[in-house]
Amino acid sequence: MSDTLSQIATTLRDANTIAVASHVRPDGDSIGSIVALGRSLALAGKTVHIISEDEVPGNLTFLPGTELIQRADGQALNIDVAVALDTATKPRLGDRVNASMGSAPMLVNIDHHGTNPNYGHLNFIDITYPATGEIVYELLSHHGFPLDDGIRQNLFAAISTDTGSFQYDNTSPRTHRIVAEMMEQGLDTAELARRLYQSHPLRRTLLLKALLNEMKLTCDGRIASWALTMDTQKAVQMEPGDTEGLIDSLRTIEGVIAAVIFEDMTDGKVRISARSKDPRLDVSKVCAEFGGGGHRMASGARMPGPIHTAEARFLDSLQNEIKRLS
Repeated sequence: MSDTLSQIATTLRDANTIAVASHVRPDGDSIGSIVALGRSLALAGKTVHIISEDEVPGNLTFLPGTELIQRADGQALNIDVAVALDTATKPRLGDRVNASMGSAPMLVNIDHHGTNPNYGHLNFIDITYPATGEIVYELLSHHGFPLDDGIRQNLFAAISTDTGSFQYDNTSPRTHRIVAEMMEQGLDTAELARRLYQSHPLRRTLLLKALLNEMKLTCDGRIASWALTMDTQKAVQMEPGDTEGLIDSLRTIEGVIAAVIFEDMTDGKVRISARSKDPRLDVSKVCAEFGGGGHRMASGARMPGPIHTAEARFLDSLQNEIKRLS
């Protein structure tokens, strides 16, 4: 059973030194959430460490406060409370982050993934929130923590990116009310949307070109997939964050109900991102077969390489799951 945001708010108010972190390979929801919460706690007079296992993706560095994020070095921090945001399992924080936050007597776990096992001392897990940024907004706005324009920018980035720019079916009336409230408080959502979705580097367009040239349609056109090899990554000089949103180019194909991107990793593993367009198709169930998880319609996993072996194994399981829908 989840603890309440009131309990978490009290814990944060009583703490002096707090560390805030999110999952490896951070995305818009994770970066926006940790910066928003970290900035607000700092404005409330707390000593705050905003840490990450990996660097901030280049497409998000324009957000105010991302320069405050420090790469975790594995050295134990002297903190009263550690806060994990948008991270379904504790190992997903990363080895160095876990080492840095491990001495905290209190771990707060705030997330919206149904596979989260409540690994914190205090846990607020609610799958009805399409983005952890929505939970952070309610924590801050309903419990008297500071909110400024920089915090709102990060929360908008968190909410917008995890809802597919408000296109996914997890977007709720509450989502739009939160954004409307921030707009009423002066947030320029048009400029933020331009920076998030209309300012991509050329190398991302080159990745899109490769995707369109190399994508595969299988299962009678119901699965669209792409294998992003290390050779392609090197050819375009890919940087973290460059693949954000590319999977939507596969999802939009008429007749496709599942989109998958397989990405070569430097450690020899293959990162899998899977999306469903059919509410009956639970891609988290398929990802769980390979040690992954996430949401019913957006999930991921990591598998041993080589990439085309992982691709064949995963697509075989996904195809079997789709056939069961018939």
